[in-house]
Amino acid sequence: MDAYALEAKEKMAKTVDVLRDSLSTLRTGRASAAMLSGIMVDYYGSPTPVNQIASISIPEPRQLLIKPYDKNDVKNIVNAIHASDLGINPINEGNQVRLLIPVLTEDRRREITKQARKYGEEAKVAIRNIRRDYMDIIKIDEELSEDFQKRAQDDVQKVTDEAIKNVDAVVSEKEKELMAI
Repeated sequence: MDAYALEAKEKMAKTVDVLRDSLSTLRTGRASAAMLSGIMVDYYGSPTPVNQIASISIPEPRQLLIKPYDKNDVKNIVNAIHASDLGINPINEGNQVRLLIPVLTEDRRREITKQARKYGEEAKVAIRNIRRDYMDIIKIDEELSEDFQKRAQDDVQKVTDEAIKNVDAVVSEKEKELMAI
């Protein structure tokens, strides 16, 4: 496989990793610390991720427990969770915050599945953009013979097809997880 295809494969793999991270923030019926990864808390005037100012544990399958390192941050964490689009009401227990994850309704599962597909489509667009960029680079490279350009383009296309299959597999796996009751 040629160097252009290997570079493209690396970038496409990073895109799939970003997709996995995005999908991990989607709420399933189970508690996951990744649900809080996008929530920023006002920590002495600067936005800070929740997991950097508190420990997050899962005492039960449908429950998250957030214990701030400094108990004065409890109110800020509660406010940040309220301001987020998580859709869960935090319970302030004085020195910790408890999140009870409600069971998802069928309609909510379908909405989240649509969101997962949207993330998948965004990843596919990013992969196709990477393919286009490398195809252009191969066409411009004057040191490559016509046969080698054709072979390099075929390699980049194979890598692209493989990455798209990976995206479809990741999204399909998340859909199965979401639709499982």
